[in-house]
Amino acid sequence: MSGKTLIEAYEKAAYPVGGTGPRDIQVLKEAFDEVSGSLESDMYGSGKVIEEFQDKMAAYLGKASAVFFPSGTMAQQIALRIWCDEKGIKRVAYHPLCHLEIHEQDGMKELHHIEPILLADKDRLITLADVQQLGEDISCLLLELPQREIGGQLPAFEELEDISAYCREQGIKLHLDGARLFEITPYYQKTAAEICALFDSVYVSFYKGIGGIAGAILAGDPGFTEQSKIWKRRHGGDLISLYPYIVSSEYYFDLRIGKMAQYYEEARELAALYNACEGVSTLPEVPVSNMFHVHFRLPEERMAPILSGVIGATGVGLTAWLRHTGESSCSFEISIGDRYAGVPKDKLHEAFRLLDEEMKKAAVNL
Repeated sequence: MSGKTLIEAYEKAAYPVGGTGPRDIQVLKEAFDEVSGSLESDMYGSGKVIEEFQDKMAAYLGKASAVFFPSGTMAQQIALRIWCDEKGIKRVAYHPLCHLEIHEQDGMKELHHIEPILLADKDRLITLADVQQLGEDISCLLLELPQREIGGQLPAFEELEDISAYCREQGIKLHLDGARLFEITPYYQKTAAEICALFDSVYVSFYKGIGGIAGAILAGDPGFTEQSKIWKRRHGGDLISLYPYIVSSEYYFDLRIGKMAQYYEEARELAALYNACEGVSTLPEVPVSNMFHVHFRLPEERMAPILSGVIGATGVGLTAWLRHTGESSCSFEISIGDRYAGVPKDKLHEAFRLLDEEMKKAAVNL
């Protein structure tokens, strides 16, 4: 019941803090507002609208070729399958909390019979030492940047360079789960192409920080992407037309790609406000992208009414949900987008004054 109350309070909030806005039909209408009605559709992966966008993204990512996919789940399974077939070893390595491991119903294992090797502990990043200590041959190592399930943490860029060099020495392909690649460029102070140069293949998403409807790009060398087109057809992803996703992806990419530094700085500002409150901490303490996790030292059933009260009193929508993390703790994830800039500073600071006040009261009553 406490969770339902929090959702209801959030839905009435005048100033939601996270995200780019509601995912309603207006997202599509806005993207097509200035598109000519005579624009020709793509047809089974061919045509000006898809080919020009693929070329544009290949150039942005610094790769020779790129293919548009309806989903990242499809794109990444296919990338790993291609690298496994090339080397003749159906084993890949990735983090224990990798999307393929915990969110895809074992699709990679059931559809492609690929065995995963889980590297590192679930609460820390993969290091060069982890890769060097692999006890089995693998075809590919997948790195997720940032590592979402542990707060969006990132390794030092020098660590990435060392892992990349080692993989190339060992004949291991390196694949980038770059679902949030655009959002990490401000932290690294590198272009997307400079980051992608360390990887043999790259996946990026268009519905996270970019805020499009759906869709993904898989990029690499031409031989790799040509094979990915075949696998896309086999997976049923080669729809007769993908232009609603392509047009909206390009529109919101152009609209928001230049705002990533703004989102990053705003995330740092918001995290500092949370960390100044009693019984609240963020992971990472200082965000390295536009997203981070907020942890409370209270159980969900006690935290939800506090947050609902803060939202009701100030109109500032901090979150709509909480995740149980222990008998006396809970958390949530937040990503900063266009909405944050629209929250009045006086309202924001009042919300955190109230949150701190309520958390101090709760600490006394523990």
